[in-house]
Amino acid sequence: MDTACNVLIVDDVSDNIKVAMNILKENNYNFSFALNGKQALEIVKTKDFDLILLDIMMPQINGFDVCKILKNDPHTHDIPIIFLTAKADIDSLKEGFKVGAVDYITKPFYADELMSRAVTHIELYRAKKILKQNNLDLNVKILQSEKRFLSELESNQKEIIYLLTEIMEDTSDETGKHIKRVADISKLLATLHESLSDNEVEEIFFAAPLHDIGKITIPHEILHKPARLTEEEFKIMQAHTTNAHNLLKKSNRRLMKAGDIIAYQHHEKWDGSGYPQGLKAEDIHIYARIVALADVLDALTHVRIYKKPWNFKEAVDYITERKGTQFDPYLIKLFEENIESFRMIIEEE
Repeated sequence: MDTACNVLIVDDVSDNIKVAMNILKENNYNFSFALNGKQALEIVKTKDFDLILLDIMMPQINGFDVCKILKNDPHTHDIPIIFLTAKADIDSLKEGFKVGAVDYITKPFYADELMSRAVTHIELYRAKKILKQNNLDLNVKILQSEKRFLSELESNQKEIIYLLTEIMEDTSDETGKHIKRVADISKLLATLHESLSDNEVEEIFFAAPLHDIGKITIPHEILHKPARLTEEEFKIMQAHTTNAHNLLKKSNRRLMKAGDIIAYQHHEKWDGSGYPQGLKAEDIHIYARIVALADVLDALTHVRIYKKPWNFKEAVDYITERKGTQFDPYLIKLFEENIESFRMIIEEE
């Protein structure tokens, strides 16, 4: 903070200005002066002041009105204003404090009084500015610390998701490339969906790899069975959704919560014939609706232990034929309008 103090003296009598300056000059203040209220209001736009000594009785704009204007301006609101007045009646003093003055000095000036009050109010004003700046600096540091902490938490969540998907690769027929493609397809669909924010798109992208995390709880012989599952085996396989939910619901972190939604609901169908809850239409969370389509598209177009890969057109036909039954009709519309973008992800090596 600049150590030099700037003082503005406003009085329509130049001799009064000279007297005040002569009294205060031993403190080495930087002085500005105005002979009327209009001049004063123009001058305060040009520099910052630590104190304004303001006459009340002036032509055109009186001191009370000047003070009101200064106090209504955020730039000058906090500058201490001391009224210089020959009017020492109670009503004038009440009005002065009402409009925002911090003090008043009657004319003619007493040197010690003017000096003492000027020093006191300048020091108070500067102390308040220092305190305010320190508070601002502290708030900035707190916000930066919170942002860094949240960023670290976010990174930890992403690392945990990565580790969980690594485990899933080792225990199921899901490959790292499948997990990446499902995340990329989901991100593309989410980006195309105009009702989703950038934060929601990010959540879907990072949480989508958890869609089949519950498969780590399914017996190896069922998970890797090359033939069609029996009805009993299929029921066991279906439990991977609720098993994932029971695991992930314990977390309050946003990516884990998104992963919980996706893992729990991505086998629900638009017409209500899916599992495990039999949810229907928009009762199925949009995150799960998006990942459901992405998962089926990638699963159909790539080899599985129980099937050969379909060509891209066959997979597209399968998905679009299930518009309004298995899949969200609006997502199918977005899918059909951007087929080539989805093809690029599917055919990426």
